[in-house]
Amino acid sequence: MKKKLCLIVSLCLLLLGLSACGEDPKKMDYNGKSYDDLKSMSENLAQSLTEFTDEQIDEGIAYYEQYGDTVIVGLMKQWKEIKTDVGDFVKLGELSVDKSGKTLTTSQFMDFTGRDLTLTCVYNYLDMQVTSVTLDENYSLGEKMQKAAMNTLMGLGTVFMILILISLVIYGFKVIPYLEQKAKAKNAPIPEPAPVQAAPVPMATQEPASEPQQDDAELVAVIAAAIAAFEGTAAADGFVVRSIKRRK
Repeated sequence: MKKKLCLIVSLCLLLLGLSACGEDPKKMDYNGKSYDDLKSMSENLAQSLTEFTDEQIDEGIAYYEQYGDTVIVGLMKQWKEIKTDVGDFVKLGELSVDKSGKTLTTSQFMDFTGRDLTLTCVYNYLDMQVTSVTLDENYSLGEKMQKAAMNTLMGLGTVFMILILISLVIYGFKVIPYLEQKAKAKNAPIPEPAPVQAAPVPMATQEPASEPQQDDAELVAVIAAAIAAFEGTAAADGFVVRSIKRRK
């Protein structure tokens, strides 16, 4: 019996939860603010952005920076950067409301001739104070696929570049020892040349032995007799042969 009662209570709670989830967001109360109140605030903010000139945007940024309002300053800077790309304003679209825990988010669709935008406001549900306001560009399915493909290619390219860099570093470990040895060889002191030893002087060749000289006395006598006969004298007493020179 107790099990049946627990089962019935659980089913009732489940039905209540489903009925709450299926409640129309336009009829719900958001901590004292209705759907129309949130829509009015989002539409007024979006409409004001489209009517600002560049001078008014600069003045607004300077004004809110004095008071430290970073939410409005960031929104106006973002609008200044993208306003030339979205084209002319056409109309405002529907407002969607999403509550998650202590956060309430509203998304206001904005139609432009160039590219549509979504104005997103984030509230603190406890006091309904705006904590963040952003402008997001709406991309088509084809643009999203193209962007995803580009991100994939960039990711793969980055991975391959890192792998190539790692390969070069590993190869560098092989080249570094060679460069070190080359640097050491370049900075090594030049050895002094060894003293040159004088070549051994070749020994003089021995002259062939001279022919045995004839007896000088006989040669002198023969020469003296020849001279005496030439001068017509009988003896060679009038001269003396002192030396004899051979002629080749």
